[in-house]
Amino acid sequence: MSEPKALLSKLFDAIVAGEAHQARKLADRIVNQGLSANVTMNKMMEAMRVVDKKYERREYFTVDVAAASAAMREAFKILEPYLKVEPVKINGKIVIGSLKGNLQSLGKDIAAAAFRSAGFHVIDLGVNVSPENFVKSATSENAQVIAVSISINETVPYLKDIVNLLQQKKIRSNVKIIIGGQAASPTIGKKYGVDAYGKDHLDGVRKVRDLLSRQA
Repeated sequence: MSEPKALLSKLFDAIVAGEAHQARKLADRIVNQGLSANVTMNKMMEAMRVVDKKYERREYFTVDVAAASAAMREAFKILEPYLKVEPVKINGKIVIGSLKGNLQSLGKDIAAAAFRSAGFHVIDLGVNVSPENFVKSATSENAQVIAVSISINETVPYLKDIVNLLQQKKIRSNVKIIIGGQAASPTIGKKYGVDAYGKDHLDGVRKVRDLLSRQA
């Protein structure tokens, strides 16, 4: 195995094992060797999918998932400045947050970093964001996009409230909604009438770019 592949494999293992210090060290080595931050991010997300499967099979508990998330966050801190996303030619403002009931911020943070790298203006509302706060912020900031991170299935129905509030304010056609996260899917997007689903941070940027291109 080549050294770059070996480093990525070790980082994968460190995240699955929840070894935050080791993950940060490996991410630092990866950056110093000039390896692609985007490729590394994909490997890290692959590791988190393994962690999710272990949790579903009850091989892992909440504490193990938290440890893995912490390890990925430490590596992400190193990689974030090196993320490369194709710049957008259209100016746009995005309000992003983790939906009410969702306290996990890692996926949202990665998406926000990708949007910023692409040249979008990003307003990060944090976690546990109510539908009212999403819409209030989008209105006051004159944002074109609301990006919603969803990691818990039970909170998905709050999407309906975001759509309804935008309709009540008669700005639904002006504000696009994109969803992402472990509990999001194209099927859910269609069910609740959102405009796009991003399977990862790069796909999210592409989808937002396409949405705004149609509005231009």
